[in-house]
Amino acid sequence: MLLPRYYDNPEKYLEPGRVLVIYGPRRVGKTTLLKEMLGRTHLRYVLGSGDDVRVRQVLGSQDFSVIGNYVGKNELIVIDEAQRVPEIGMGLKIIVDQYPNVRVVATGSSSFDLVNTIGEPLTGRKRTLNVYPLAQMELKNFLSGAQLGWNLADYLVLGSYPQVLTAKTREDKIIMLEEITHSYLLKDVLEFEHIKSSGLVVNLLKLLAFQVGGEVSLNELATQLRVDVKTVDRYLDLLEKTFVIYRVGGYSRNLRSEITSKQKYYFLDNGVRNAVIGQYNELSSRNDVGQLWENFVFSERIKKASYTNMYGFRYFWRTYSQQEIDLVEERDGKLFGYECKWSSRKEVKPPREWAVNYPDAEFHVITPDNYLDFVA
Repeated sequence: MLLPRYYDNPEKYLEPGRVLVIYGPRRVGKTTLLKEMLGRTHLRYVLGSGDDVRVRQVLGSQDFSVIGNYVGKNELIVIDEAQRVPEIGMGLKIIVDQYPNVRVVATGSSSFDLVNTIGEPLTGRKRTLNVYPLAQMELKNFLSGAQLGWNLADYLVLGSYPQVLTAKTREDKIIMLEEITHSYLLKDVLEFEHIKSSGLVVNLLKLLAFQVGGEVSLNELATQLRVDVKTVDRYLDLLEKTFVIYRVGGYSRNLRSEITSKQKYYFLDNGVRNAVIGQYNELSSRNDVGQLWENFVFSERIKKASYTNMYGFRYFWRTYSQQEIDLVEERDGKLFGYECKWSSRKEVKPPREWAVNYPDAEFHVITPDNYLDFVA
């Protein structure tokens, strides 16, 4: 079953002389999008993969004649898993410079490698699309608001990877989620810089999973893992650039009472978070529902911001007197504070210091009753 995607036809984003770069973690449906596009296109095309040693040799050669022979009379060049091609940026630059009427698409499961090898060579010559696990704003085109509400508990526990959503039974969903997490996402992380200590990466992710929504100290992580702070920082950077986690810093206008030195980390998919710690039990038997809800709201907001070009910055806010706000957005010259609450039984007012220091800022509480307005 094909699920609705925001970028339902990448072909409309193609331009001659520019590379369309599609980023996203493994198993979110990038290859499916490409195949659907190629099944509809009237352009003469060639589809290659960075997993193919011949494609790596051609596009990594930087040899004009070799690359020219590969392009041939094709009007569209498509490279899947492009991050595996050495110096892919230079190879794509040669194509768009020497064949300005040709359209090019490159997909990658890691922004880390693609950014490093594509960014500078293709300055001014590319457009970027990010693809994530299914967003609520995509699913609402397929399911009603009531159906999304009925499935909310599953989204919080099992996430929204396409193959997880389409699996027939809960057991099948868990098996698929385990496969995605441990065989695909972590494989990407370990391949970079030839990291061999998979145990360290997994243990780091476990620590982050238990601290979702809480402030994280790199020094404390380093102490618990028995490694130096630089190693922890490097691994966190890799995990973020391979679409496993997302970092949020503290917001401050240099008021003495505000804490900014620590970070928060969220998982881009709730299911991956739960797979890391092996917890798939129902919400009724969990003590981390608040964390799951906050992570879910945050990841869905990230998807919406990316898909709708909602520009701005995201932070958390906390004072030394323990007043805090889960999510602060700074956009269009304004501040917006959002508190994530699984239960809507109690009225939640903005923290006093927030109201005093930022009287013009908005404040909203995101609950299961109103979350769709925020993320979809």
